[in-house]
Amino acid sequence: MKIVYFVHDVHDAAVERRVRMFNAAGAITTVLGFRRRDEPLTKLHGAQVIDLGKTEDGRMAQRVSAVFANLLRPKAILEAAKGADVIIGRNVEAFALATRARVAAPQARLVYECLDIHRLLLGSSLPSKAVQAVQARLLKNADLVLTSSPAFEREYFRKRVPDVPPVFLIENKVPDLDGTAFADAVHQSASADPGPPWIIGWFGMLRCKRTFDVLADLVRQSEGRIKVVIAGRPSPAEFTDFAAMVAKVPGFTFHGAYFAADLPRLYAQCHFAWAIDFFEEGLNSSWLLPNRIYEAMAHGVVPIALSSVEVGRWLAARSAGLVLADAGPSLHQSFQAIDQQQFEQLTAGVGRVPRSDIIATKADCDALLAAMIGQEQQA
Repeated sequence: MKIVYFVHDVHDAAVERRVRMFNAAGAITTVLGFRRRDEPLTKLHGAQVIDLGKTEDGRMAQRVSAVFANLLRPKAILEAAKGADVIIGRNVEAFALATRARVAAPQARLVYECLDIHRLLLGSSLPSKAVQAVQARLLKNADLVLTSSPAFEREYFRKRVPDVPPVFLIENKVPDLDGTAFADAVHQSASADPGPPWIIGWFGMLRCKRTFDVLADLVRQSEGRIKVVIAGRPSPAEFTDFAAMVAKVPGFTFHGAYFAADLPRLYAQCHFAWAIDFFEEGLNSSWLLPNRIYEAMAHGVVPIALSSVEVGRWLAARSAGLVLADAGPSLHQSFQAIDQQQFEQLTAGVGRVPRSDIIATKADCDALLAAMIGQEQQA
């Protein structure tokens, strides 16, 4: 089984996770993608990586230009796609290239992986309408849509997008492909020392300025009872000098970018994990189920979420997490009142969540591959 995978950022940890899942299902994968770092990749978990150039977060015009450059000179993408059984495009820009590459493998199944709904897909401006029209045209050729949250299908694809192909849900669970990585950790308490201070971890793509401000305010008012550990890659479009901002907040610690192998060490410092996002409030932020809820619970850490969004509903359905009415008074009151006994109750709630809701196994990988080649629809 040959998979050709077009991505917007080859350094994205979620791309690495998806390649691992393809490998576990027995596929041979070629990754073609842009990058947000200077250094190109040549291999990703055994998959060949073909570099399509560097792009910048938040610079849509530059990203569109990079896509057109590859569409106008398609030799590399067409050559890579020859003999493919499945061609996948992750988000609209990569899906445009995947659709073009299918010319070299007309028998291949074409899959659109949509794990975020960009604001341009929801607006009414001329640029928004143009992007929406491009996506609608591309979807006419798609055999399958992959999404990571049921709200994306329920609130976006079914309500706003005409003629949607079949949709397959593949949540951002933590891969444990041999069944041993979290055999002990998943139902244990966080290994951080008893609080206070209570340590909140904010990990992942750091693009939410309001989150920074909310956490800074919480720490400043806590009189030392709360600290925040931050790790990830700050968006230059949102933060001009993230390290300098962190340095001005006593109680904030920034570890910089990290790899998946660093997560056990990072989460071992934390009691709670920040799973609130305001970046596209009321839209994508209300619908997504981010990596961090699965990663946090896999490491025994309690996620913090809002009750009004999909993350909060997901946690409430499992009686897990610290689910709040708001990120203002409710957040402050909860942390003023929390003690070790309450924290242990929250941790126990995380431990009761079924392992299958948190961890992706080889069975999940096999189900994903089956859906992509059409067997899932036929079953």
